[in-house]
Amino acid sequence: MHVQDPASHRLTWSEPPANVLVIRKVRDDSLAEPFKELCRFLVEEKQLTVYVERGVADDATLSNDPSFASVRGRLCVFREGHDDISDRVDLIVCLGGDGTLLYASSLFQASVPPVMAFNLGSLGFLTPFKFESYRTDVAKVFEGDAAVTLRSRLKVKVVKDMRLKRTGGRQQERSLESQSQEEHGEGDGNVNGESGAGAALQLQVLNEVVVDRGPWPYLSNVDLYLDGHLITSVLGDGVIVSTPTGSTAYAAAAGASMIHPNVPAILVTPVCPHSLSFRPIVVPAGVELVIALSPDARSTAWVSFDGRNRREIRRGDFVKITTSRYPLPSVCCHDVVHDWFQSLAQCLHWNARKRQAPLADFISDSSGTEN
Repeated sequence: MHVQDPASHRLTWSEPPANVLVIRKVRDDSLAEPFKELCRFLVEEKQLTVYVERGVADDATLSNDPSFASVRGRLCVFREGHDDISDRVDLIVCLGGDGTLLYASSLFQASVPPVMAFNLGSLGFLTPFKFESYRTDVAKVFEGDAAVTLRSRLKVKVVKDMRLKRTGGRQQERSLESQSQEEHGEGDGNVNGESGAGAALQLQVLNEVVVDRGPWPYLSNVDLYLDGHLITSVLGDGVIVSTPTGSTAYAAAAGASMIHPNVPAILVTPVCPHSLSFRPIVVPAGVELVIALSPDARSTAWVSFDGRNRREIRRGDFVKITTSRYPLPSVCCHDVVHDWFQSLAQCLHWNARKRQAPLADFISDSSGTEN
């Protein structure tokens, strides 16, 4: 078996990037000046085509600034859910925190351009670059040969009005009745409705899929299938299915191990399970997980995707999860190992504790103590 060296993942350009998408954290006025400074640099100095969202371009802090008018007039605007820019962007630049990167991922439901994320948010686990050195860092990325972390995503499909029927240990899917598609969830234009009986939506998820009990007072009771075999029933507050990138998010708070994003795996973590022996498990990337309500479940369950598009799943519905063919290429500030461990230390304070005194000093202090 060949184990690929993570250091072999490098960003190289067949031709210099010409179109850059700039994603800015919304409802944060402190990012207005960094956003304008970056756009001036990309448009006026680098002569690039810059795409921004309509809501960002129309922000009062930008439209009321006469000095930014010339740059603003040259920006290409788009509307989420209406304009498809997936084949126009060479590079994504994020200004914000981890949520900004998750949002950028949701805009691309197939292949994702390389993402360069600047830490201008509250946590910044996934955003390794400092904005103070943006000119130097952006220039290096444009030159190519930068380290890249291929962050795997989950391909998630929620199917409605289907039942799971197991025959001889294998899973079969049978449609109960044809029903019109559900509406796109919560005004999010990134939900891709699928045609055909039972299909509700399909998404690419970067962090995690969460199935929980929602507002019900009863324990969540869902069955978990792995490649067609019933593995276990989850009785508790819910279950988290996450990527290695998501292992440091909600899954870590639920007691799971943290997995480096270059490890090909899917992490299954129960949320407050009503069992002392139900521990998080790691399964190989590429397996197919199916989550459905147990036949004896007292209530429905709810599912969300990277904290968005929350919706109810009823008896006969199920959630199908596997590793996506379209990872998110995240540009590293240093390299794939250094960036991840630096985030663990600085953002999560991993293994931070007061240092012990050297043994020699301890003996010396003890010998000089009076009785």
